[in-house]
Amino acid sequence: MIQIAIDGPSGAGKSTMAKRLAKELGFLYVDTGALYRAIGLYMLRAGVATKDPAQVLPRLAEIKLELRHIDGAQHVFLNGEDVSSEIRREAVSMAASDVSAHQGVRDFLTETQRSIAQKNNVLMDGRDIGTVILPNAQIKIFLTASAEERARRRTLELEQRGQKVSYDEVLADIRQRDYNDSHRAAAPLRQAEDAVLVDTTQDDFETAFQKLCDLIRGRID
Repeated sequence: MIQIAIDGPSGAGKSTMAKRLAKELGFLYVDTGALYRAIGLYMLRAGVATKDPAQVLPRLAEIKLELRHIDGAQHVFLNGEDVSSEIRREAVSMAASDVSAHQGVRDFLTETQRSIAQKNNVLMDGRDIGTVILPNAQIKIFLTASAEERARRRTLELEQRGQKVSYDEVLADIRQRDYNDSHRAAAPLRQAEDAVLVDTTQDDFETAFQKLCDLIRGRID
């Protein structure tokens, strides 16, 4: 099986890019961030302090997560409920950052992700795919852009979904998320030594897509 790992900071466009690449290449797309978001959503609903592992970890036994592909799109189910839209809220994004810092949460999801990769040609994106989840992936990419550009893209994306947001608040959240993800004790965000760095600050989506597509095809053809 061929494994492609795409890591990078919040707002770098990993999920959107990975979905398009997987479709183009005929690979199974696995949105690992969505799994952490679903756990964050559950903890928010339960009134749990997401930064406190003593509160978060005991509740994991109450969670059942499923990834289903419906009409060509990945949907995330939390205890039988399709939460694919709700997990994209900014509050859930921050909660996901909090819970992903707990080693117990990462252990809870690691085997699920590896099992999928053993049975399929996969394209998986997240924060620690190339460093922890799939350390032997044949292709590793670290996708990034400046914090300002990522905030601009995220603000536009949220506005298109009908959410009223402030660019300055989104930028502050992006910078906080970057700090949290790179400084956490459990699998911090970092570029794998054998990953290719791709900075898309100056690229529109189609340019970045073609750049990544050419890179991947050059490695697997």
